[in-house]
Amino acid sequence: MQDVREQSGIHFVFAINEQRIKPKQKKVMKKFIALVALVLVSASTMMYAQESNAAARRAERKAQRDAERAKLRAEEEVQDMAAYQQAVQALKNKQFVLEANQVVFRNGMSAFVTSNTNFVLMNGNRATVQTAFNTPYPGPNGIGGVTVDGNSSDMKMNIDKKGNVNCSFSVQGIGISAQVFINMSSGNNTASVSISPNFSNNNLTLNGNIVPLDQSNIFKGRSW
Repeated sequence: MQDVREQSGIHFVFAINEQRIKPKQKKVMKKFIALVALVLVSASTMMYAQESNAAARRAERKAQRDAERAKLRAEEEVQDMAAYQQAVQALKNKQFVLEANQVVFRNGMSAFVTSNTNFVLMNGNRATVQTAFNTPYPGPNGIGGVTVDGNSSDMKMNIDKKGNVNCSFSVQGIGISAQVFINMSSGNNTASVSISPNFSNNNLTLNGNIVPLDQSNIFKGRSW
């Protein structure tokens, strides 16, 4: 009987102690959870702030790059327009050179060439067509190609509403008898010159840039 009471007393004390401990545990657990939540919120806030700062820096760098590109494009457009206007005036004055960087043959084959030795030139009523290729063979002009001079005539020039230029003239000489057609797009001095011989179908096209005669840097070989 005594053992039963003693055991019951132990159980009663344990139960009381258990009841006393549980609220403390709950309080500690609540504090722990609150602390963890605070840490997580702080970490999330810090990460969000870092990501926001990084995104802002990326956006700023992108805006700077875009502004620099826009500035370069604007400067290039101004330079291209100045070159276009000079080319138009040079055509009107019949004092121009098309310095070619590419030659296209009748069969569609093309070759990149040096612009100071491949050109179409007009100086008043005189014109010159020259080609020179990087080959061991010197050619008739001594620089790997052909140079022909002739009298130019029947110069016709048209500028459409968009500013595209079309020009044509004839060249007659000992080594050449041909029609020359020039096409230049608006906004720059890039142009294409097609040479159509009168007595053959060996058409030749030179692509390059038109510059005023006094600004050209060409080297002329032996001419016919």
